Amino acid sequence: MLEVQEIQVYYGKIHALKGISLQVDKGEIVALLGNNGAGKTTTLKTISALLRPRSGRVLLEGEPIHDLPPHEIVARGVAHAPEGRKIFNRLTVTENLEMGAYLRSDAAIAEDMERVFSLFPRLKERRNQVAGTLSGGEQQMLAIGRALMPRPRILLMDEPSMGLAPILVEQIFKTVEDINRQGTTILLVEQNAAMALSIAGRGYVLETGRIALEGSAAELAGNPEVRRAYLGEA
Repeated sequence: MLEVQEIQVYYGKIHALKGISLQVDKGEIVALLGNNGAGKTTTLKTISALLRPRSGRVLLEGEPIHDLPPHEIVARGVAHAPEGRKIFNRLTVTENLEMGAYLRSDAAIAEDMERVFSLFPRLKERRNQVAGTLSGGEQQMLAIGRALMPRPRILLMDEPSMGLAPILVEQIFKTVEDINRQGTTILLVEQNAAMALSIAGRGYVLETGRIALEGSAAELAGNPEVRRAYLGEA
């Protein structure tokens, strides 16, 4: 469904991604693991066309999308729930969700908003509340919900558990599984490797801009290097 082929990405003279290649098939949850600075967020931004690769390609169902503007990427069915949430703090919960559907003019927007509220009942309770006054967990729910409003075929999720209490982390990951079961393919960037691998089918490990390891979630979870570096085992 989604293919990243040998992308090279620079920040000025800094070589951030050094020939990254990965694949996400329809219906999968694929985890992208790595330490800070490994290139995880840069990979997602490149897929979303927020960054341009100097070389290489990004394909969606075989069609190149790396030269398209970001709004066209969304229109093609790729949505991005970014690191740090990036919600519209001065807008209400409902208005944030409406912003997620800004490319749409069909009659099903209200239906999809109700879908978000069914996934996150707390957002429904706060639908008229200004987003900047929500708790961190509620803001993360809103960021995910907003990314669902364009009805994406594939959802890019960047550190959904960052800064959340353990009980909320479990809730967020359960919801990620629910979203996937409802038909949305997911590429998940996450530092909580144990949680990510518990719900993913496959994964990749990034180190300093390169793919260091790839395999099934079970293979990565059992890899001694992964267990030592990302799962906190000696």
